Amino acid sequence: MEFIALAIAVAALVVAGAAYSMLTRERRRYAGLPRDSADLLESIRTFDEDLANVEAVVAKIVPTVRSLEERMPGALRYAAVVTFDAQDERTGLLSKSIALMNERKDGLVITLLHGPRQTLFFTKMLRNGTGIEPLSVEEQAAVDRALGG
Repeated sequence: MEFIALAIAVAALVVAGAAYSMLTRERRRYAGLPRDSADLLESIRTFDEDLANVEAVVAKIVPTVRSLEERMPGALRYAAVVTFDAQDERTGLLSKSIALMNERKDGLVITLLHGPRQTLFFTKMLRNGTGIEPLSVEEQAAVDRALGG
């Protein structure tokens, strides 16, 4: 009989310890709340006003974000530079092909051919990552590099 009473007393202590632990945890959780209901209602009102201000600011920037989303496909998205020697290793890799494309892979390739007496400048248009006119090996390499290839 004493053993059963001791077991019940130990179980009661374990339950009391668990309850105390839960109570302490809940007190810490609610410690930041105001003590009286007037302060709580004022806090809720302030929070509601702040939320309304945030909603107003978001409503003001939504048209700007939509405009940016509409214009993004035309923005520069892919770019790469390929350097090469247009004069059979006499000028030291000073020639360049530069590929610039938007999200739709439309854009252009700019090629600068550096020679001993002059530098020539060419541009070729790109549609969907392909040259409208034939691309040189270096120009195609710039396009491929820009597209991650």
